[in-house]
Amino acid sequence: MIIRVSEARVRPDRFDAFRDMIVAAVRDFPDLHPGLVAHEVLLAPPDSLLYVSRWRGEEDLVAYAGEHWRDQPVVLPGEDEYLLAPLRVRHFTSTTP
Repeated sequence: MIIRVSEARVRPDRFDAFRDMIVAAVRDFPDLHPGLVAHEVLLAPPDSLLYVSRWRGEEDLVAYAGEHWRDQPVVLPGEDEYLLAPLRVRHFTSTTP
């Protein structure tokens, strides 16, 4: 399993609107991306939002994010107008005991 964390630094005056946009955008992701095991949006107002997604494996991430999934975030149209800085993406592997 690969855990992908996309971190957005959001303009505080646009935080609520950005949250609503992201929640609406990812709502159907499980139906659209079969390799997506679970996902959640984590909030740290006034300026930080994380999108955490869990994927079965690398093939599933390539299908979702493309060949450069390791270092390039998936950016939604118009997302830049809400952000203080470019999205940051990191990946973790899980070893559940």
